[in-house]
Amino acid sequence: MLAISVSYFCYGYVAYIFFTWFFIYLNTVRKLDLKASAFYGMLPFIAMATCSPLGGIIGDFLTRRYGKRIGRCGVAGVSIAFAAFFLALGTQATDARLATVVLAGGAGALYLSASSFWSVTADLGGTSAGSVSGVMNMFNQTAGAITASLTPLLAARFGWTASFMVAATLCMVGALAWLFVDPERALGKTSEPQSKET
Repeated sequence: MLAISVSYFCYGYVAYIFFTWFFIYLNTVRKLDLKASAFYGMLPFIAMATCSPLGGIIGDFLTRRYGKRIGRCGVAGVSIAFAAFFLALGTQATDARLATVVLAGGAGALYLSASSFWSVTADLGGTSAGSVSGVMNMFNQTAGAITASLTPLLAARFGWTASFMVAATLCMVGALAWLFVDPERALGKTSEPQSKET
């Protein structure tokens, strides 16, 4: 539960950059005008809306074929790692429009993992799935609050590239955390000896 909560913290930190600062980044750093900023600012959200259900479809398919470890943990870990790659690459692009498309790819890759979080909390929590998902989501919302304040501070002191590189680093932490998640082991489940009937 701790591993998945840490991963969702990292997920939330990155997602809230797009929710709170991406439009400002396009306008003030990439120097896109208001119309271009509005257009390119939509791309991450289109990617999120597309990739969130797509991740669920891929995860369900792989779970049926290879089990929960691949279908849920594998999809989440790999997609968050790809998000790190796109975020790091996007900051290096000199063309503003290309950078926006690449960063939007990072947002989409991040959201491929969304369904895995909720599926695994249901697996782990069982009858307490609401409590488990609530704790996990608390980590996410805490990260969102931190992002809103920390991102501009990092940008002001070290530049916007540093802000996105911090996000990329957290993506890698979030991806690695999935190595410690076992969706087959429900929380609080103990193995009890079966009674023999005669």
